[in-house]
Amino acid sequence: MSQLLRDLLAGNADHTAEFRDRFDQVQNSQTPDAVTVCCSDSRVLQDHMWGNSEPGHLFTCSNIGNRVIQQTTSGETVSGDVLYPIEHTMTETAVVVGHTGCGAVTATYDDLTDGLDEPAGIDHCLSLLKPHLEPALDHLPEDIERAAAINRLVEYNVDRQVEFLRDSDDVPDTVDVFGVVYDFQDVYGGQRGEVHVINVDGETDVGALRAVHPDIDSRINRLWEY
Repeated sequence: MSQLLRDLLAGNADHTAEFRDRFDQVQNSQTPDAVTVCCSDSRVLQDHMWGNSEPGHLFTCSNIGNRVIQQTTSGETVSGDVLYPIEHTMTETAVVVGHTGCGAVTATYDDLTDGLDEPAGIDHCLSLLKPHLEPALDHLPEDIERAAAINRLVEYNVDRQVEFLRDSDDVPDTVDVFGVVYDFQDVYGGQRGEVHVINVDGETDVGALRAVHPDIDSRINRLWEY
């Protein structure tokens, strides 16, 4: 047995000791308060970023590029893992969580500009992002640095995922949809690990959002108004 697996199991032992009684109310059913859609990145701490330690509170999904979009034989639709809690567990809040320096957005940018040769599985994921990110390239300043371009595209991608959820007939109008960016690269000027709100039910204007939500105005930030 590898030492890494031993370490993981030791961590699980700590987990079981801490969570011994926390599953009592959710052993047989769940009604999560929100579904979060995060990027599959080891630096994105999906529950810990919210300070969540309660089973049943958040329905967490992750994939390359924090996508809500799934390709089916009938075209693009809301991914089943995102839609499940909305359809079956009375969840009425969805949060799309992008992050600074996103590798999926970077790869999509590179594929659109120079072309990439990726394994089929990765190429499929990028193909779901490319048509939604490509229009943004025409709006980027010509002299923008690469890292800055990527982080603006991170916001653009979050906006497109929020838009897709709000436009879908499968998502009721009663569902609140938020778009945020998790920053661990000091891009937004706050503390590392802060979540910055960039989109609330399709509204992206920082001034308008701060006026409506003054209690969280310091967390409402955008890098790019396009």
